[in-house]
Amino acid sequence: MTDTHAHLDACEEPADELVARAREAGVGTIVSVGSGLESCRETLAIAARHDGVFAALGIHPHQAADEGDDRLAELRELLDDDTAVAVGETGLDYYRDYAPRDRQLALFERQLELAAELGKPVVIHTRAASDDTAAALEPFGGTVVLHCFSAPELLPVAVDRGYYVSFAGNLTYPNAGDLRDAARAVPADRLLVETDSPYLSPQPKRGRPNEPANVVHTAAALAGARGADPAALAAQLDANAAAAFALP
Repeated sequence: MTDTHAHLDACEEPADELVARAREAGVGTIVSVGSGLESCRETLAIAARHDGVFAALGIHPHQAADEGDDRLAELRELLDDDTAVAVGETGLDYYRDYAPRDRQLALFERQLELAAELGKPVVIHTRAASDDTAAALEPFGGTVVLHCFSAPELLPVAVDRGYYVSFAGNLTYPNAGDLRDAARAVPADRLLVETDSPYLSPQPKRGRPNEPANVVHTAAALAGARGADPAALAAQLDANAAAAFALP
């Protein structure tokens, strides 16, 4: 099983312990996500210690107002690491609006350019910004992963453009019928699962910090929503993750 999105550097427990527990649960591959340069550096250090842990490196839209035009140059250097498999998470967040929207869009577009230059997929954070996210992504010709999918209005665009759609623990919540409806509509070869650790623990683990081992609960909920054989879907999810992130 693959957890395609975890913030191992942001978890309270040591990353090494979380990776060990994930392996015990059958989660052999983790894409750990850096958000900001300091987080990216720590994420690379974690990936260097563990086979099967890879890095996605980006600057979150919440940080778009931060000073420093040299950030993208350093991010590009970090992305040269052999364990770095994607750019992101990057995107737009109009729900929190922690940064001016024009600055968010400019940062987003620069990271899309970087991903295109390096030939890497992009991991997208979008919240209350579906139209602008779709418009910014339209000229991008590379692989797109819609992380922690929670915008059903984006589904027609995602399906039409062949984006990967990644579901997190909120898929398992009793009131998430709209997400389960969306999960049934995504083509099987474009499905991914993630934890977004330490956030969004799945229903059986709610009230506790999330961790990569818990991705098995989201995968089970996804199989249930689609009426799919759990083992067959798990194999499909692994194959999709390997294709999306060019994992060995």
